[in-house]
This record gives sequence, structure tokens and C-alpha cells, in this order.
Amino acid sequence: MPAEPSVDPLALEHQVCYALSVAARNVVAVYRPFLDPMGLTHPQYLVMLALWQHGALSVRRLSDLLQLDPGTLSPLVKRLEAGGLVRRDRDPRDERSLAIALTDSGRALRDEAERIPAGIVDRLGMDVAELTALHGALTQVIAASQRALDRPARSGTAS
Repeated sequence: MPAEPSVDPLALEHQVCYALSVAARNVVAVYRPFLDPMGLTHPQYLVMLALWQHGALSVRRLSDLLQLDPGTLSPLVKRLEAGGLVRRDRDPRDERSLAIALTDSGRALRDEAERIPAGIVDRLGMDVAELTALHGALTQVIAASQRALDRPARSGTAS
């Protein structure tokens, strides 16, 4: 019997990072026709989702929820503020920090956004159960990658 060809451990199509990268880019592109008429980019939509769910948030809490560096978050919030969707105020619990809150326009935009999830499911043509299972798997990948980042890297040599 001929030997089974070995699988190249560096084959692009076998890399988890490649699959995640391409899937993320493509899914964000599927969102674009829903978000463009609302005047939102995908990262801005994520900020709005957090605010619709939690109400006013400190910059630190919003940064933690979205797992974004405050330096990345700040320009997103500024653009949303310029668009009249959010306002930045001093946090009443801690005057040293800023709180991000929805304006009336930002709250009203939620009604339009409520159509997005069903539209995305329709555009993807995937069953809700498949997407729910995918979400669960990705949540596990996120947790595993966070644990890996919290551990010191090993150099591969014995110490």
C-alpha cells in the first residue's frame, strides 16, 4: 500500500488564523449594506451594540467589553459623537474618567438596527442553529486565546 501523503503543517488552508481572518473580513463585508445607510462602520456598530445593551459606560468598561485598546476606541467614539449618536461626559462615579452615553438619535437608531440580525442570517443563508454553534465555538476560541495570552510564552528550549 502506498504511504498516505503527509499533511503540510504550514498549508495555508489548514491554518486556523487564516480561516478566522478570511471569515471575519467576509462577514464584516456582509454587514456593510446594512450599516452604510445607518452611517455606521462595523466597529462603530459594535460600540452602539454595547451602549444599547448596557447604557452609559466608562471608556474603560467599553474598552473591556469590546476588547479594544482605548487608543483604538477613542476615534470611534469621537466619530459617533460628531454624528450626534453619543456624547462624552464626565463619569458621575469618577470625575477623572469619561462616560459614553447615547443621545436621543443614538437610542432611536436601535429600532433600525433591530432588523440587522435577521438580515445577516438571511444573507449568509445559514441556519440559526449553525450560527449559534459557530458562536459557541468562537467564544471558546476567544477564551482559549485569552488564556494563552495570559501565560508567559515558552521559548521551546528546556530551562
